[in-house]
Amino acid sequence: MSPRPPAVTFEPIRTRRAFEEICERIRDQLAAGALKPGDKLPAERDLALQLGVGRNAVREALRSLEFAGIVELRKGVKGGAFIREGDPGGMTQVVQDLIHVGSISLDELTEARLHIQHVVVRLACERATAADLEALGRNVERTEQATVAGNYLARIECSREFYRLLAAATHNAALCLIVDSLTEILMNYLRARVAAGVRTDPDLVKTRRRFLRLLGARDADGAAREMHRHLQSVHRLLTGHDGRTAAAARQAPSRRSAALSARP
Repeated sequence: MSPRPPAVTFEPIRTRRAFEEICERIRDQLAAGALKPGDKLPAERDLALQLGVGRNAVREALRSLEFAGIVELRKGVKGGAFIREGDPGGMTQVVQDLIHVGSISLDELTEARLHIQHVVVRLACERATAADLEALGRNVERTEQATVAGNYLARIECSREFYRLLAAATHNAALCLIVDSLTEILMNYLRARVAAGVRTDPDLVKTRRRFLRLLGARDADGAAREMHRHLQSVHRLLTGHDGRTAAAARQAPSRRSAALSARP
């Protein structure tokens, strides 16, 4: 006797919703180069006629693309839907949400940041122009002013700009987007620590100056080591392993945290 087939039930095959198909069509035009940043999409009515769908579906698709950071919806006589420039904001929000729900840990985020910044530093050592180095130097001066004034929130903003300028020195747009996203998330954590009364690295300005000297000398190994040490200290601050927390926070780090201490 042949075995009985398992009692499996299948759901009916459903077609994609109209607004999802519209989003896909617009993304296809972007991929093909037919649409570029700054381009204005046809009006809702015209899009609905071209695609053979209702205006409600077009409106829903545009809202979805706006949330994804692909289009900007402007009101007024000269308004409409415009293709946006690249913006890491959408990616930042996705990663932030994944951290909040526990899908990504702070250890994992720092581990990724360590490796990405390692690449950034090495590329910056190769590609940074005199203008890039001057911009970073001016940033360190502002960081020192904020430190002397005891304005730690302003110093955090200087740190965010520092990493943006360093990524820009690689002259790689993809790395700039990734670094901006990771930096924004970490800066949010730092702002919360400062608001709670925790003071960040008192030697930050010295660290920045050492790093800039190594970067200006095109010493990729030395600059990468300096950056790695600094990011480790930031991670200890964010996770409570900074010597100022309760005994429970000073327990031995996890295996993943220990891996962060290894040289990349």
